Amino acid sequence: MNIKDLIKIYENKKKKFGSKTYRYISSVLKDVKKQHQKDFIGKDHEQSWRSFKGKNLEKLIEYIIADEIHSIGLEIINGNSLERSSSNNLSKELSLVKRNLLVDYGEFGSHLPDVDMIIYNPKNSEVIAVLSSKVTLRERIAQTGYWKFKLLSDEATNHIKVYFITLDEDGTLKTKIPAKKGRAIVETDIDGSYVLSELKIEESEKVKTFDKFIDDLKKSIQTDILKYKC
Repeated sequence: MNIKDLIKIYENKKKKFGSKTYRYISSVLKDVKKQHQKDFIGKDHEQSWRSFKGKNLEKLIEYIIADEIHSIGLEIINGNSLERSSSNNLSKELSLVKRNLLVDYGEFGSHLPDVDMIIYNPKNSEVIAVLSSKVTLRERIAQTGYWKFKLLSDEATNHIKVYFITLDEDGTLKTKIPAKKGRAIVETDIDGSYVLSELKIEESEKVKTFDKFIDDLKKSIQTDILKYKC
């Protein structure tokens, strides 16, 4: 079982649900889990499945949005591919992307933020946005807020948008008021979170369904362009 199998099941769902398929990613993963269990050899299937699910959710999201990212003249790359590669092994374009995303810790060096996907402009390697994707918020939302703070603290990186994409399987984002801790972090500390779910959520400027992500990204780019002109 691999990402190709996951994409195949997603594409079959897409034939039925079209642009609303994002709502059924949890259902897609349930179908994949059944096959994953059949193929599994070992003692702890749940642990193996959690690892597979988390790792491949980000790959599936990247697959879903890649075409639209390209259609607006941008590129998307997996964060691990920059983290694990030395600058000597990267193209000039990606080496500059890496440099443009580094967080300066003074005498303790410069380090990349922990993010799953990076959206950048291939014309100048400027980083436009970074994305983290997890099944639930509790897995990384506070860390995502921390990286937003660090990026904001430097003139070279303070324009970078920080987004979180999630299945929200524990319902952390479902209600705005009263807000759970994860929702409060999203509303105050990052640029937005987008939910892949059949469940209804109370939307706001910062919390929306996944289908609104690309439009919001386009708007943020236009806003930045106008800001620079002023």
